[in-house]
Amino acid sequence: MQAYAYPLFLKLGIFIPLIVVNCIVLGRAEAFASKNGIFRSFLDGLGIGIGFTLSLIALAAVRELLGTGKLTFWVTPIQIFGPSFQPFQFLVEAPGAFVALGLMLCVMNLVGKK
Repeated sequence: MQAYAYPLFLKLGIFIPLIVVNCIVLGRAEAFASKNGIFRSFLDGLGIGIGFTLSLIALAAVRELLGTGKLTFWVTPIQIFGPSFQPFQFLVEAPGAFVALGLMLCVMNLVGKK
């Protein structure tokens, strides 16, 4: 699209990759549901939803902890590191999610090898 319809590409921007990711998730769920019954498909969807939610919570916690030095539960922020901690403000920004995810995957790979 970028090569053949550049003005349209500029208008759509990030929405095309987001639509593709959504289609991948729905396609996987549909492929499982087409080969299994209602109950197993329900459990599969529930398990994937819970797993995805837990992974997003873990990513958000790492970003907030390293980006601000605090963890906020409901309304009250809890200071984890001391006053001399210099937070990584980059992790609070949008691209910081990719860095945090990369760090988490790195730690998972290091722990998995031992």
